[in-house]
Amino acid sequence: MIQGMLEKSGTLWQCKDFEELTVPELYELLALRAEIFVVEQDCPYQDLDYKDQVSCHIRCLRDGRLAGYLRLIAPGVSYETPAIGRFVVRQDLRRAGLGRELLRLGVRLCREKWEAPAITLSGQAYLLEFYKSEGFVPVEGPYLEDGIPHYKMVLKTK
Repeated sequence: MIQGMLEKSGTLWQCKDFEELTVPELYELLALRAEIFVVEQDCPYQDLDYKDQVSCHIRCLRDGRLAGYLRLIAPGVSYETPAIGRFVVRQDLRRAGLGRELLRLGVRLCREKWEAPAITLSGQAYLLEFYKSEGFVPVEGPYLEDGIPHYKMVLKTK
């Protein structure tokens, strides 16, 4: 897809299938997910859910360090449509637009890869307005996922 594309901002964006990830890359993205979802949010949960193997992994690197990440999950795995999940931005880089760039890239690549009529995500309730500002519409919720309020949200692509 966009493996190794260098943006003007000096940010390196990579999108790789699971088999293309190196062991250090996989370790780094799993460490970031644990740092945010388990430690920062104080939410022990089972992160390794066997969806990584059927996902595309978008990594955002700044100064050689993982700054943000999300995975694109194939249709039929989590939902009928493709899905966006495990969306994280390093704490010290939030509120600078990186998350919005990452989400938009994820949406674009979902559209290109699967040409599906919609994209689904399960977003934390505190980010509801952020997702709505990007065109996602809540279709279910709030509900608890791993003890945290979430909304199932859908973005129509066609």
